[in-house]
Amino acid sequence: MTATLQRKLSDSKAARWTALVIVSLTMMAGYFFTDVMSPLEPLLTAAAEPGSLGLGWSSDEYGFFSGAYGYFNVFLLLLFFGGIILDKFGIRFTGIMSTMLMFGGALIKYWAVSHQFEGSITLPLGIGTYQTQVLWAVLGFAIYGVGCEIAGITVSKVIVKWFTGHELALAMGLQVALARIGTAAALAVALPFAKMCGGVHCSVGLGACLLGAGLISYLVYCVMDRKEDASAAAANAKPEEGFKFADLKLLLCNRGFWFVAVLCLMFYAGVFPFLKFATKFMIFKYGVDEGVAGLIPAMLPFGTIFLTPFFGHIYDKYGKGATLMLIGSALLTLVHMVFALPFNSWVIAIAVMIVLGIAFGLVPSAMWPSVPKIIPMKLLGTAYALIFYIQNIGLALVPVWIGKVNQANTAADGTIDYTQTMTIFAGFGVVAIIISLLLLLEDKLKGYGLQEPNIKK
Repeated sequence: MTATLQRKLSDSKAARWTALVIVSLTMMAGYFFTDVMSPLEPLLTAAAEPGSLGLGWSSDEYGFFSGAYGYFNVFLLLLFFGGIILDKFGIRFTGIMSTMLMFGGALIKYWAVSHQFEGSITLPLGIGTYQTQVLWAVLGFAIYGVGCEIAGITVSKVIVKWFTGHELALAMGLQVALARIGTAAALAVALPFAKMCGGVHCSVGLGACLLGAGLISYLVYCVMDRKEDASAAAANAKPEEGFKFADLKLLLCNRGFWFVAVLCLMFYAGVFPFLKFATKFMIFKYGVDEGVAGLIPAMLPFGTIFLTPFFGHIYDKYGKGATLMLIGSALLTLVHMVFALPFNSWVIAIAVMIVLGIAFGLVPSAMWPSVPKIIPMKLLGTAYALIFYIQNIGLALVPVWIGKVNQANTAADGTIDYTQTMTIFAGFGVVAIIISLLLLLEDKLKGYGLQEPNIKK
């Protein structure tokens, strides 16, 4: 009789929300470090002269560095293997491994931007010739990117573990919202902090310190996770099915999964790479002062802090997940079409950024909680890993592409014509709309329940 009355730790509202806050702090630190260099592009590309804070990077080098986040994930398949490790060895092992990779990569990147290096290195396969400092920074960012992406899928599985049958979309939305605080802080603070404290390395060092705190935070969560497993066993809860490589066929042959994966690629390719160039874009296209230019892109994550949980709550209570993804994709397309137009008022820039914030709240709040409706728990880590891997193709290659496009559209006086760049981003949005429509149709055919509420009464 006692066993039937025993509850899992995750059945306690206070316990599951505490677990969410703890792992969200780790990801908040990660998101800060991911974007800490984005508003520093004006310093990175400024001439490296005595008394100057500039490092003398070219636009091409900055684009190559920005894409480094996904190089190891994409070309060495490390993120995909990370998902298999997650399903095979569990949340605690994988989370500790990934947060240590994040911290280690951050230290390498800090060392790179803190030192002067002589000469350049020509990479094979016609990739290009880059300064030695740039390549060390690329190495650190690439290692960090492996850890951050694996940490992201681990935290997603943590939330599914604790919130299935409860406020799943709201929990995922709040985790994204808290992570966006890290992005917003990086966009708003990194440039003035670097100028105040003496250089790019100061902001990067701040990010590395936060990642150290995030590692400690995840270790605290591991204690709670062990207690959750013990309480589930005591309550005679059905144990999670073990991962088998043969099960991968269920994942790879699922059209609904592939629609979500491609939607993720297209949507995030139109957002995160844009943010990496947005500060300089605001300066050149809209004439915003360099000291405050990062504040306009910072509005995007600040908006999602409130909107992602709000839309997640709507999904939990009323459903319509596929519809939310479609609306968000349409708004993304509209935003970049407006940015491509020859208007240069900072008021328009702010208004359009608000709309982008709405789009950025809609799609993630519906997309991530939809994956467990399509894929079983035993494959969830691998599923998230494959989605993140495909997303990383965009995160790795799009910034390189945009960097080269901006370089080609740079005038003799240093100004940049961003029309072609924004047209490319709008194209990603158009494809996202098409995929959203296909996913809505697939849900009607297969009955995944994407249009149904998440909370089970």
